[in-house]
Amino acid sequence: MRSDDPTYVREQYAVEDGLAARASIYGGGGTDVRDVVLEELARVRPERLLEVGCGWGELAERIADELECRVVALDQSERMVELSRERGVDAHVADVQALPFGDDEFDAVVAAWMLYHVPALDRALSECARVLRAGGTFIAVTNAAADFSELWDLVGRDTSSRLLTFRAENGEETLSRHFDHVSKHDVLGEVVFNDSDAVRRYVGSSSLGRQYLDGIPELTEPLVARKRVTVFVATTRSERVPG
Repeated sequence: MRSDDPTYVREQYAVEDGLAARASIYGGGGTDVRDVVLEELARVRPERLLEVGCGWGELAERIADELECRVVALDQSERMVELSRERGVDAHVADVQALPFGDDEFDAVVAAWMLYHVPALDRALSECARVLRAGGTFIAVTNAAADFSELWDLVGRDTSSRLLTFRAENGEETLSRHFDHVSKHDVLGEVVFNDSDAVRRYVGSSSLGRQYLDGIPELTEPLVARKRVTVFVATTRSERVPG
């Protein structure tokens, strides 16, 4: 099963437990990738912004509060939309592969840690470009295929199929088919798993990892796993080309 399998995605985000388990390992220091996204958005000062695949709305809430712009957020999961609305986010159930908006409606679109879940990636990116105004900004956040390789090598998981989805290694080429002036910003960090139980909690937080639980060895020392994330920033053409 791959991370863009619709069945996996529905199961993974039907409830927030797995997302909460993965999020709980962060916050120990280093660069917060969400800060990088906010810095990039502050440069363009959007008035109306769309976040696709918003999860539980944490980033959308920060963007609305810190940049004082109007934010609309979408997710396929009814539960994620419910949690986003509890934060005061204008959130709706919708699919990035068929956005329910007209052309040129947004100054910026953000897709954070979600494009590797999209089966029809080019269709989704075409939709994001369509709803952006001319000269608008598209920001995509994704992990590298080698993200947490130390952890996955430990449990024996082959992660080579990640390169078949949207990753740091192939994102620039993919985005260049739909946007201009694509740039990338790599953010590296470390996460320490203090013991085998910490590894089990993380690995067991998704159905892709649960099959490896029985193979997790007892650690004699903490495991340091490198976090490899890339923020892509792209723009649409300053003038629309007649279709």
